[in-house]
Amino acid sequence: MGCCSSASSAAQSSKREWKPLEDRSCTDIPWLLLFILFCIGMGFICGFSVATGAAARLVSGYDSYGNICGQKNAELEAIPNSGMDHTHRKYVFFLDPCNLDLINRKIKSVALCVAACPRQELKTISDVQKFAEINGSALCSYDLKPSEYASSKAKGLCPKLPVPASAPIPFFHRCAPVNISCYAKFAEALITFVSDNSVLHRLISGVMTSKEIILGLCLLSLVLSMILMVIIRYISRILVWILTFLLILGSLGGTGVLWWLYAKQRKSPKETVIPDQPQVAEANLRALLIYAISATVFTVILFLVMLVMRKRVALTIALFHVAGKVFIHLPLLVFQPFWTFFALVLFWVYWIMTLLFLGTAGSAVQNEQGFVEFKMSGPLQYMWWYHVVGLIWISEFILACQQMTVAGAVVTYYFTRDKRNLPFTPILASVNRLIRYHLGTVAKGSFIITLVKIPRMILMYIHSQLKGKENACARCVLKSCICCLWCLEKCLNYLNQNAYTATAINSTNFCTSAKDAFVILVENALRVAAINTVGDFMLFLGKVLIVCSTGLAGVMLLNYQQDYTVWVLPLIIVCLFAFLVAHCFLSIYEMVVDVLFLCFAVDTKYNDGSPGREFYMDKVLMEFVENSRKAMKEAGKGGAADARELKPMLRRR
Repeated sequence: MGCCSSASSAAQSSKREWKPLEDRSCTDIPWLLLFILFCIGMGFICGFSVATGAAARLVSGYDSYGNICGQKNAELEAIPNSGMDHTHRKYVFFLDPCNLDLINRKIKSVALCVAACPRQELKTISDVQKFAEINGSALCSYDLKPSEYASSKAKGLCPKLPVPASAPIPFFHRCAPVNISCYAKFAEALITFVSDNSVLHRLISGVMTSKEIILGLCLLSLVLSMILMVIIRYISRILVWILTFLLILGSLGGTGVLWWLYAKQRKSPKETVIPDQPQVAEANLRALLIYAISATVFTVILFLVMLVMRKRVALTIALFHVAGKVFIHLPLLVFQPFWTFFALVLFWVYWIMTLLFLGTAGSAVQNEQGFVEFKMSGPLQYMWWYHVVGLIWISEFILACQQMTVAGAVVTYYFTRDKRNLPFTPILASVNRLIRYHLGTVAKGSFIITLVKIPRMILMYIHSQLKGKENACARCVLKSCICCLWCLEKCLNYLNQNAYTATAINSTNFCTSAKDAFVILVENALRVAAINTVGDFMLFLGKVLIVCSTGLAGVMLLNYQQDYTVWVLPLIIVCLFAFLVAHCFLSIYEMVVDVLFLCFAVDTKYNDGSPGREFYMDKVLMEFVENSRKAMKEAGKGGAADARELKPMLRRR
């Protein structure tokens, strides 16, 4: 797939002056063609499900006899009540809408096509009869006339009383109960801590009454995330050292407390121990000793790591400072998560709609109760597997497009010496390069992630199906495999992101870029570790700060709402949204820092600051390089060790 490169061309490129962002060419074209063919297959599935009548059944709905509501139907062989004219009956009505089947995810009730949904609660059968006579909407079986609703032959053929007030769902023509307490039993099956329907009702009604507060708090989390991104730039140096100090102090304090508790427990008189539980006291003492020893080992390792990486923390600080400047010159980077989320939502809506089409496609089959279900037979019944693979691959493709777009924009910023010569919109310029040259690279990288994610999801499904049935050994093997695949997926995600940066710099294909990125990451392992530990920890604390601030504001605002005392659900919604917003913004920040580091490593290889080979880097990074050179001259061997960390990333062609 074009993963090999010519050694002679590499030698020639090393002799001539290196210039980034040149010699643009299309990369991984076969993978782009494969991705296009796969998308055509996804479109075929959607077209097939629509062409087989699934769209009409999904949108208009159908009754338990296979008749589509709102139109004249053809008779189905050996199925009673089929082939009816429902031109004036446009809505699906369930005789028992609250009877939900959790396993098969559907309503276990007879469905009928009716002319109108009952807008008010019908408490008696006479109310049902009166509704049919006034509105012309029969809510009992087609075999019954309204005058027969009160007779003995109507038993089991009329809706369960009382009939809840309902309204048609927009665009889908189903009569849905207006009062959501109808689904209290269903909610109890999912929410184990709810033992009283009134608690569930208060929780949900509390969300509805607090919707203005929830919306305001969500906007607050958005503002706090933007403010934090600005603050990090100006106080990055102080913030990193404060967090480092707090981490060391916390580990020392935790270790000291554990040893103090162990000593206190060991010296406590035996008379204070409950006579019936001496073994429990010994087990607790042994556990405290293990915890104290583990904390001591962790603290010692932490001290050694901090000692080794204390100089490399300076590079993390410099990169965070430059990342803040990147956002000033490229303000549209802040909105990149919104465009990605919007694209993902559009695709997910399409995917869900197609999945619903597939669920109603196929031939009419009579089930055990004598009602009609639509099922596909033959090879077509496995189309949903293709559809699931499409969900994973295309979702990963969209996320990879974001990574390539951010990498391209940051690379353009870094390797433009005069920032006044930047494109008017570097983000749009990066999108243009992505579409023209690198869609194949993105398709290949996202496919590799898909290959790892699908087996992990299959193993997770097997584990959930065998829960409580498998033995301890099988459970351990399954969990180990799932954990290993998860770790592999995270490593590949990180490698892919750096491969996209290498592609943005040199316009090489995926394999060459991934190899070059891997080499430079390994050769700068200590600096990578410093950036990923100190930087990621600082960003994580930023996320925690935003969530805690938003949650505290929520408690204070909800405290003034005297008519509602249960704050659990609104606060959970607000905190989850705050974490997602903070994660989206700070993940972009983290991505920018990673791209800047790779650019910095490449810059220090090909340039040394001499005339004709000037650095592209920012003044802050230049100061770091100068300080490193001074330290190298003074330290001697230590400097040589530092020098070995910035080895070349060979430019492949």
